[in-house]
This record gives sequence, structure tokens and C-alpha cells, in this order.
Amino acid sequence: MSSLLIVGGRVIDPASGFDGHAEVLIRDGRIVATGTGLAAEAPDVPVLDAKGAIVAPGFIDMHVHLREPGIEHAETIESGARAAAAGGFTSICCMANTIPVNDSAMTTSYIVQRAREVAVVNVFPIGAITKGSLGEELAAIGSMKEAGIVAISDDGRPVMNARVMRRAMELARALDLPVIDHCEDLNLSAGGDMHEGVQSVRLGLGGIPSTSEDVMVARDLLLAEQTGARFHVAHLSTRHSVAMVAYAKSRGLDVSCEVTPHHFAITDEELGSYDSNFKMKPPLRCHGDVDAIIEGIVSGVVDAIATDHAPHAGSEKMQEFERCPFGITGLETAIGLSLAELVHNGRITVMRLVELFTTGPDRIVKLGRGTLSPGAPGDVTVFDLDTEWTFDVQQSFSKSRNSPFHGRRFRGGPVATVVGGKIVWKREQ
Repeated sequence: MSSLLIVGGRVIDPASGFDGHAEVLIRDGRIVATGTGLAAEAPDVPVLDAKGAIVAPGFIDMHVHLREPGIEHAETIESGARAAAAGGFTSICCMANTIPVNDSAMTTSYIVQRAREVAVVNVFPIGAITKGSLGEELAAIGSMKEAGIVAISDDGRPVMNARVMRRAMELARALDLPVIDHCEDLNLSAGGDMHEGVQSVRLGLGGIPSTSEDVMVARDLLLAEQTGARFHVAHLSTRHSVAMVAYAKSRGLDVSCEVTPHHFAITDEELGSYDSNFKMKPPLRCHGDVDAIIEGIVSGVVDAIATDHAPHAGSEKMQEFERCPFGITGLETAIGLSLAELVHNGRITVMRLVELFTTGPDRIVKLGRGTLSPGAPGDVTVFDLDTEWTFDVQQSFSKSRNSPFHGRRFRGGPVATVVGGKIVWKREQ
């Protein structure tokens, strides 16, 4: 654990509502104080100059695929953590679809220990809902919680059996764990490669209808109401799903949802080139869905922005569109895309943006982070609003290169990432 004094920046902390120029003092890995004149109290502490930048609580990405164990050619805990740091994230939650699936305390313990050894950011594992993520028999959820999981999800594979999902929610409620579901009816989406609509017909590609997401969101919300579980919709992508989550919240259900930057930044019209880097699940939707997602962010229905960082090796991704896997990387472009699509055009404030990356996800997975309050972990994200930069996928810290945003010019982005008082990444001048 390290000590650091961050000076010169505009401090924004949604947990306390603070927004103003101040200094942040970290000692022995913990926040000591936020205010003015702190330099006189800490003459021995290294200084990080954040002049012209925003100083925020460490950003949390609650939906990341690190691929280790078992798929290390695409990503490792070490490389994924470095990509997270370069994207401004201090904490990430990794999904269970590894090989073997994280469905046991043994695999959870491996991830926790490996992260302690090699990760420059905090890594929190999410355990599988079912054994092997096959949707048939509940995984060892209790022992996995003891080993360190912060939620359960079969992400990548929806739990199709409603009875199994009900039992999972009942157990998760008893263990105070959120249930995160990849909402997709596989019978409706079977054979699809992109959003079903005008563009899929034009391109001759199999369609994935919005209803494949909508019917599963509806089912899970009903089960959440019945069981009283904390339920979270992963990578929500349709206007009907936004409306259903809003309605559930209005009735007092303990439900939440996340959206990804790519789902509010681009539409299915981008697939005209048949570029496999635009193939993902849920698929890129139409303008109506994108508008609804942004409205959900503005209105407060959406609780968090998460990347769904899904690395794939080039040999796998660069196949024919119908054969290649779904998913894109996203850790290093999330802040830039969010600023471009939400802040610079006046849709939301910077305070709201920081909330979506800090207190929002922390309320769901309960990491005890996302704040600059005294005693909190010394995790800080420093980003600016104006510096122009270009994303070069060949310079990515990820082991994979499957991003649709290569060559995109951004205005504003991460400047420095501080974990436990230690600067783990800093933008080159």
C-alpha cells in the first residue's frame, strides 16, 4: 500500500455529492481526506498533479471477461488488468465463463490468488449460477461466496430453465448475492448473427430479434418479484427492456441494469462492411433502441455502464461473419465513448457519468468502493474532458485486438489510474 497526494484537480464524488477543486490525500492505501491545504499536512507524500483534470473515485467495471483460466491465448488476468488500468478502471468483476467454468470454490480461489499476484487493479470474481454454466444444476454458490465471489451469473449462456433460475434467486437472496443474467431466449435467437431488422435483411444475415431479450427480462423480473432476490440485467440493449426495468423499479423491486458503451455509441448500420469486430451479443440494435438506452441513462433507470470486455484471438475473430465468435474488447475506450455520446453533447453531467462508473456498480456488487470518503480504499480515477487522442488497437494492453473503435479520435479520456495509493497507469505526455 502506498501514499499519494493528488493536487490541482476538480474532485467529483457522487457518494458525498462533492464537486469542486480540492486535494485528495491517500496514506497507506486509504483515503485520509479530501479538501484544501493538505500539502502542508503531508510534506513527505509523493504528489500527482491533476491540473485541468477530473479526480474521481476509482471506476468500477462490473462486467469483464478475463479468460483465465483456460483461454489465456485471448486474455490473462494480468493483461486484462493492465487494459483496465489504461482505461481508467481500478476494480473489475470477471465473469465465470472460463475453462473450467468458475463454478467451484477451487476455481474462485485460483482467480483471487492469481489476481493478487499479477493484477495491477482489484479483481473480483463472479461465480457461475449453474455447474458448467449448463443451466441444469446449481453450482456451489455458498462455498464460492466464502472463496470471494461478489455475484452469480452464467453470462454468455442464459439460464433457460425458469425453475432453475427461481432456485438460484432464492439461494442468492439468502446469501445476499446479486443474480446477473444474460437475458436471451436461445430459441428465438437461434441462427442469428446481428439485430433482426431492415439491416439484417439487406445484408442477408440471420437476425436476433429484440424479443429474444425482452421475454427473458420479463421472466426474470417476475421471478425476482416472487423471490425477493437482487436481480441485475446485464448489457441491456432494447427499448422494451428499458421500459420493463423502469416499471419494476417503480414498483419497488430490487432490480438494476447496466448498458455498454457500444450499445449507446453505434447501431446495426455499422455492419455494412461485414466487419466481425462489430459482432457482439446482444447485437448492435437500431436507432430506436439506442435512443431508449440513452434516455434510460438520462432518467436514472440505468444504474451502471459496464464494458462487457470480451477478448478473442485474431485467429478466432477474423473468420467469416457467420462463424466468428461474438464479443469485442472495451476497457480502454469506455470513458472516451461515454464522454463523446453522453457528456459532450449535454445529455448528462460529469457527476452523473462518474456515478455510472462508481456508486452505481458498487451498489449492485457491494465492493465497498466507489467513494473518496475518509477510510475508503485509495482508488482514484483521473480523467480529462478535452485532450484529443486516437485509439490504436495495436497499442492495446489487452492480448486481443477485436475492437470496432480502432482509429477513432476521442476528446477526453483517462489520465491516471491509482490503486491503493499507487499509480498503476499514467498517460504518456
